[in-house]
Amino acid sequence: MLGPPAADERAALLDVLARRAFPSFEFFVFAFLCGIILGAAYLLNAPALLLLGILLAPLLTPWVGLTLAAVTGSWRFFFLTLGGLMVAGALVFLTGALAGLAGRLWINLPFYYAWVHAQLWWADLLVVALGAALLAISFVRSEQKPILASVMLAYGLFLPVSAAGIGLGIGKNIGGVTLWPNGLLVFLVHLALAILVGGFVLAVLRFKPVKASGYFLPIFIGLLSLAALVVLTGLVTFIRDGITSSRHVAPTPTPLVLSSATPTVFPTSTPTPTSVPSATLTPTPSLESTPVSAMINSSFGDGANLRSEPGSGNVITVLPNGLIVQVLPG
Repeated sequence: MLGPPAADERAALLDVLARRAFPSFEFFVFAFLCGIILGAAYLLNAPALLLLGILLAPLLTPWVGLTLAAVTGSWRFFFLTLGGLMVAGALVFLTGALAGLAGRLWINLPFYYAWVHAQLWWADLLVVALGAALLAISFVRSEQKPILASVMLAYGLFLPVSAAGIGLGIGKNIGGVTLWPNGLLVFLVHLALAILVGGFVLAVLRFKPVKASGYFLPIFIGLLSLAALVVLTGLVTFIRDGITSSRHVAPTPTPLVLSSATPTVFPTSTPTPTSVPSATLTPTPSLESTPVSAMINSSFGDGANLRSEPGSGNVITVLPNGLIVQVLPG
């Protein structure tokens, strides 16, 4: 479109896009199959099944319809597509919860990948934003199915929802992270980001409300999505702490000057042989109280068992590989 379309052309185009974006029966079937495979992947700790589950995710055209309805101010179509998207998310969540209930039969399941996808990562936010932009552009500009862009967006929406279901079903923390409701909050952050990016792209493509009263819905959804991003990502706390610290810190900076009275920190000469300690010296008690950090790195499975006592004690939980722990004396 080099120029803005006429009113009848815009109405015809919106009618075609609405029909393509409306959720079908196959949309919910593939959402159910996706949830089953994602739950099994988290249960078995199998990344290949995670990939298979995302590839079987339904084409997220209802998300495009939701964003399109928000931009054009169509309340009815907005709630219809929002309901379809929420039903698909509920199917993925419930199948994940069933997988979590099944995980209670085994004690040593690490749920490492559920732990990963129940947290916010900058790379995941980038994938969601890029997928939302590509899906909106591809859906509007072409009648072909935008499979790749839909897979990118499904990665950011369905994986944390399934992880939240796992957390609700298993009923315990994994690696210090509460999968439920942490995974659900990650899903809301990704959904808010996708709506903001998709709405901006559609606005650039000259989609707008027909009537002046239709601007209330895009403004309301935009502000709500922006508030969800700011609150759920912790930006409010970060900004507040930054303002508080700037008020209480003294304005005079502390100079980083090394004192000349501590030559042992950066010696200027080669130590004499007499400074080498003898083999009979033992560490002083002060060294034992120094905290020592370590990283879990087990070559068997995906973590280390934390037992009630050494040896044959009952397994309390599994510390996943990559977790930072403190080594205690003795």
